[in-house]
Amino acid sequence: MKKNKTTEKLKEYIRESEKIVEQKEEEVNIEIPKQAEFFKAPARFGNIPVDELPLGCDKEEQYRKIYPKISLPFQVVEKVSFGHKDLEPNRLIFGDNLHVMRALPSNSIDLIYIDPPFFSGRNYNIVFGDANEVRSFTDIWEGGMTGYLIWLNARLLEMKRLLKPTGSIYVHCDWHASHYIKQEMDKIFGYENFRNEIVWGYEGSGLGTIRSTSYPSKHDIILWYNKGKDYLYHPQLRDYKPEYKKLYKKDEKGMFREKWRYHTDGTGYKVKQYMKEGVPFSDIWQIESLTGPKPERIGYPTQKPEELLQRIIKTSSNPNELVADFFCGGGTTPVVAQKLGRRWIACDISRIAISVTRDRLLREILSKDKKEVQQSLGKTSDISIEHWGVYEVPELIKMNEETFRNFVISAYNGRLSSDKGLVHGYKHSIPIFVGNPSQDKPVTEKEVIEFSKEIVKKKGLHQGTMIAWAFTPEAQHVAQQLEIQHAIAIDFVKIQLIPIESKEFKEHVTSKHPEYKQLLKFIVPPQVRLSTKKIKSLEYEFDVSESVSLNPGGRIINVQWDFSYDERFISTPGYSFLGIKNNKPTLKVEYKFSSIGKKKIACKVQDDEGGERIEIFDLDVK
Repeated sequence: MKKNKTTEKLKEYIRESEKIVEQKEEEVNIEIPKQAEFFKAPARFGNIPVDELPLGCDKEEQYRKIYPKISLPFQVVEKVSFGHKDLEPNRLIFGDNLHVMRALPSNSIDLIYIDPPFFSGRNYNIVFGDANEVRSFTDIWEGGMTGYLIWLNARLLEMKRLLKPTGSIYVHCDWHASHYIKQEMDKIFGYENFRNEIVWGYEGSGLGTIRSTSYPSKHDIILWYNKGKDYLYHPQLRDYKPEYKKLYKKDEKGMFREKWRYHTDGTGYKVKQYMKEGVPFSDIWQIESLTGPKPERIGYPTQKPEELLQRIIKTSSNPNELVADFFCGGGTTPVVAQKLGRRWIACDISRIAISVTRDRLLREILSKDKKEVQQSLGKTSDISIEHWGVYEVPELIKMNEETFRNFVISAYNGRLSSDKGLVHGYKHSIPIFVGNPSQDKPVTEKEVIEFSKEIVKKKGLHQGTMIAWAFTPEAQHVAQQLEIQHAIAIDFVKIQLIPIESKEFKEHVTSKHPEYKQLLKFIVPPQVRLSTKKIKSLEYEFDVSESVSLNPGGRIINVQWDFSYDERFISTPGYSFLGIKNNKPTLKVEYKFSSIGKKKIACKVQDDEGGERIEIFDLDVK
């Protein structure tokens, strides 16, 4: 008799569950333009198929079939404040850019510049050595050029969604893949929205390598597309060459006109008119690359000169408009955007890239004299440094209970509950309870019992999930007893205990794609072991090579040094990104101080899993 009643209860629960519609994010299909006549085969050639979709794109699901969409929250790990809270903060984001972009609103960005990995060799593109960077770039080359284009196309399609109708995108590439990328961008943005192929020539930069089989390669390609027919264009001008000025004269409005008139249609004469400020730059840009010692160099091979980004940002955006770079590397785009009074979003899959970019931005903002800083900081937006998918445990345990619950439920792909009490959220109609933010306060036996009682009160709901850092042995025992009883009791309740760092917690991510297991993880800072040694007067050696990563499989790969620490970490020039030599990071450095006395020094140590710790210490320099 009891068994029949239990079966009826189960059927009732299933019927009730089927009535509950799970909240889902709206899937937005991005418009793929119809192929222009330019691409269509003449009828006399017969029925020749034409690829109307970009490589890898499905007509219905686009790139969600290859790269399923997952929902995870952003974690703010640092807020660099400049005292103007009314302004929207600029965002510096550590995470996989495809999924980061999917979490950003449509039609929100005015200009996108990207400098993605070139299809020129894996070692050239792995700059920082992060495990995330290595895994991502390994995936890029799987399947050769086709695999590379599919990987890039999925991201370009999201960028199109993010651009405002008047927005522009600049894609930086080289001779290995520029012509292939252009074909794909024609399909994504439309052939008619292609504006320019810009050739960045750096003929005078370095001597190059003498080769007997081909000309030295001394240029990159930048492809400029706009989203729609209305777009922004501010021509950037260069001064007239002296020899040109001899051929022209100024009119009463200050405009240059040709001295020589020419006949047009037999009825009169026309005069060519030119801008008085100068001549617009052509699509060939001669800008010196960052070879050799230069003030803006920060130490890695793919860094682009600020002059290049200045020209792009000035051409295709206005002050206070939003500029984005989703492969920000060492931060040239956000730094130049900051200088030019634009708002910005920057993203990279390397934690070190984010740290180096933060460092460079702060050095730029705070490098002016004190009076100028005070005048400008009131107009400077805060910088929000955020993580997507790779979450810092020390920041999570600092949260208050409500914020922590909201974060955990979002990361678990649940939805928040509007009820008060122990049911904090739902997933597939199953109630969720979230434990304390502190790792020293595991879920207790009493909490399991009280949560069970609250579930029983709700009609048809006899399951529950408790999520926490840990559970006491008594809590685990109670949950096991409820599991045993549910087979014979009429009003049973089954409680599942899920540790935050467990495979069960990540199941909604890992089930979508086998490679997604690295997209959701919780990390802790490394253990810093520091030693100092005096070399000679004012000169010291600093060594953190004995430091260890506390993340499984992690290793220390970078350290930044601030030899004049003053409450805000800004690395000393030349001590931000030291690179990897002989497959080993530079963890031992020498520094010469300018004067004797007590100094406050800070070092920021990073591992390849995204863990980071700042160590601050005093040194009596002699």
